[in-house]
Amino acid sequence: MSRIGKLPVRVPSGVNVTLGEGEVVVKGPKGELRQPILTQIVDVKLEDGKVIVERKGDAKPQRSAHGLTRTLISNMVEGVSKGFRKSLEIQGVGYRAAKAGEKLNLSLGYSHPVVFEAPKGITLSVEGQNKIHVDGIDKQQVGQVAAKIRALRAPEPYKGKGIRYEGEVIRKKLGKAGKAGKK
Repeated sequence: MSRIGKLPVRVPSGVNVTLGEGEVVVKGPKGELRQPILTQIVDVKLEDGKVIVERKGDAKPQRSAHGLTRTLISNMVEGVSKGFRKSLEIQGVGYRAAKAGEKLNLSLGYSHPVVFEAPKGITLSVEGQNKIHVDGIDKQQVGQVAAKIRALRAPEPYKGKGIRYEGEVIRKKLGKAGKAGKK
């Protein structure tokens, strides 16, 4: 039995979970999320304010979908009640971020400014000139947008300049080694 899959998902007050045909709909104060469910592999039940996921068999597809389905539903419940946030830091001389309406203007050492537009459901905010916050209710979408912003100028290994996740440690390489003793 999956250790994650057998745990029930507690539904907080203010969050409404609806089980439809082949999908789960979660509504909360921050919005609404839908997730298709593999009904031929797992059963999803709503009992006493808890969502319970049970698998229909013991084959490899059922075992792998069991924990995944439970985690997806748990992330949906957390997203519509609290939301998710990923923070990015910009390091480097002259590297900065500014918010212009719904767009993000980034100066990343290129010959042109980089303009990044947030997709629907994602809110971008800038703290100071070197911190970017990505907020939303869909955990996967928040992570994907943060990864796209990071990819605009990934941290380089020699000086560590670029965009990194908050708290991310970049392993630095040594520069060019001098040849001692040679003339």
